[in-house]
Amino acid sequence: MNIILFDNPHRQNLFPLTLTNAVAELRAGIFTARERWALQTGEKVFVHSARYLLPLYETIPHAKNLWVDAAVLANAALANIVLALGEGCGLADENGFIAGVVSISPDGFDAANPQKYFNKIQQVPTVRRLQYPWQIFQWNDTLLREDFILVQTQKSSKPLPENNQYTNPSQIIIEEGAQVVFATLNASTGPIYIGQDAVVMEGATIRGPFALCEGAVVKMGTRIYGATTVGPHCTAGGEIKNSVMQAYSNKGHDGYLGDAVVGRWCNLGAGTTNSNVKNTGAEVKMFNYPAKGYLPVGQKGGFIMGDYSRTAINTTLNTGTIVGCCCNIFDGGLMPKQIADFSWGGATEEKYVFEKALRDIANWKKMKHHTLEDAEKDVLKHIFDRN
Repeated sequence: MNIILFDNPHRQNLFPLTLTNAVAELRAGIFTARERWALQTGEKVFVHSARYLLPLYETIPHAKNLWVDAAVLANAALANIVLALGEGCGLADENGFIAGVVSISPDGFDAANPQKYFNKIQQVPTVRRLQYPWQIFQWNDTLLREDFILVQTQKSSKPLPENNQYTNPSQIIIEEGAQVVFATLNASTGPIYIGQDAVVMEGATIRGPFALCEGAVVKMGTRIYGATTVGPHCTAGGEIKNSVMQAYSNKGHDGYLGDAVVGRWCNLGAGTTNSNVKNTGAEVKMFNYPAKGYLPVGQKGGFIMGDYSRTAINTTLNTGTIVGCCCNIFDGGLMPKQIADFSWGGATEEKYVFEKALRDIANWKKMKHHTLEDAEKDVLKHIFDRN
């Protein structure tokens, strides 16, 4: 039975990351939500999101499908419960609908009121839901540990390469095709996962929990603390702590990245550094798109950066900064805490010229042997026009 991960009406609380992605595509721990549900269930997973995003994803078949709120974080126990549901039966907790089986046209599915399709709703204890983008770095430690156990059920590590220093090697998985040479991997504080065809260069020092996903690179002399995820085909360098790079993004040089989430196709120029703690030690607040104001996130909060955004060399990002999608940041000094989508400069209200933005994104994608597809251009135009 197919699984459909659908975005609930609160997806805007995850902006800017979900401006250009369905919730199912957000990475926390080792996997995206879609990857995690697929591994936990063995079923094919489809994505249902806002109408303007649907062309990015495979067409959903009109059949008896298992509809699951994409914000709900999968685990083995929950996967077993939802797979046992019969047609017309749903699952909910105190925060709302979780999952259910129904035959309905995907075009007609009402994500705002999914309960109406089910004649029986089973109540279960509260499940974890991803509600805000900063939860990605706040929960990354827990999710990395859980995902590592999931990987262990699927495969074993290749023999650990020689000429490296390992601590607690039983908690280290290195996939086939990965290269790790003259590096230090310390899994005494949490597991370490090195994905297929990933590269850890000489002199890198890594403390778990940590994940380096497929095709990603850790450059020479990099210092990485847990809990950090470097997503597929990303490049990591400098000093990194408790951060998640989604996919195809670069932080290739010195500078500090801490308590942060970097979207897809981003580039942090050499020397880019963020603050993650206020000088006063007071609570950090981050901008929330629906509220058009700031919400508390705790004592530590670096920045959240939407897809396709870039910083110039020596950019300094303030504590609790939200960078929208498709920004080109190059102004001097400390950046403001909220940088709007398609910003040109960062500290001014000047807007990126749309055609120029597409040209620049295409140039960056070409560097990693990808092209900017028409469906992506349409999504970006939708976002540009809404601002």
